[in-house]
Amino acid sequence: MPELPEVETTVRGLRKVLEGRRLTRVTPRRADLRRAIPQDLGQRLTGARVTALGRRAKYGLIDTDRGDTLIFHLGMSGRWRIDPQDIGKHDHLLIETDDDHRLSLNDPRRFGSLDLLRTEHVATWPTFAAIGPEPLGSEVTGKWLKSRFEGRTAAVKLLLLDQRIVAGLGNIYVCESLFRAGIDPRKPAGKVSRRKLDALAESIPAVLIDAIAAGGSSLRDFAAPDGELGYFSENFDVYGREGETCPCGGKIGRIVQGGRSTFFCPACQ
Repeated sequence: MPELPEVETTVRGLRKVLEGRRLTRVTPRRADLRRAIPQDLGQRLTGARVTALGRRAKYGLIDTDRGDTLIFHLGMSGRWRIDPQDIGKHDHLLIETDDDHRLSLNDPRRFGSLDLLRTEHVATWPTFAAIGPEPLGSEVTGKWLKSRFEGRTAAVKLLLLDQRIVAGLGNIYVCESLFRAGIDPRKPAGKVSRRKLDALAESIPAVLIDAIAAGGSSLRDFAAPDGELGYFSENFDVYGREGETCPCGGKIGRIVQGGRSTFFCPACQ
């Protein structure tokens, strides 16, 4: 599933061709993805000018001068394509611009979503109102994590995946962040020291920034809108490296937590 760096990479790619452009035609090619596509989406977006693009957690945001915001989620297999040579059965939304670009939202497994909200209601949309702060912002500090983890017996890895605590963190980057901070993913969150939480508050954005700079991780078929694959997967410290040697000399292990694989080094975490 595309995680925060992949969505951020996608938004930056779309910004190059959409920001400031008028949408001459917007055509949904099916009625639903993971859930129904708004019936008036094409009508409301056709003729609008894109004023800004952004991201909240793992969702991309496209604002228009009509006061509407298109919110997209890439699900497990979704990606935007810019000027595709052919339009296939998995291209579920087409956008044409006033400078003759054509974009398609391609989603073979159809686990993504498209929502259209009035821009002033985006922040209070129930999905966004229920999630925590952005990990790339200034709110997630060691002190703040301490307050959220206080008294919690659940494993720190599982709480970091809870979107109500920190928005947008997924399995890959939580594993990598815990490794850099030297924290055992199995440790009860409430027992992680403040010193370790300070390190974690620094490692989370550092890992994400490194991944964004590398264009995300090319797991399965993820690619940016221009077709470029992400290469951060070549720099994983622990993820997917079970049995390999850690720089500390230990062996990287894998366990299952909450139904997901956790990669870590028992020797230095």
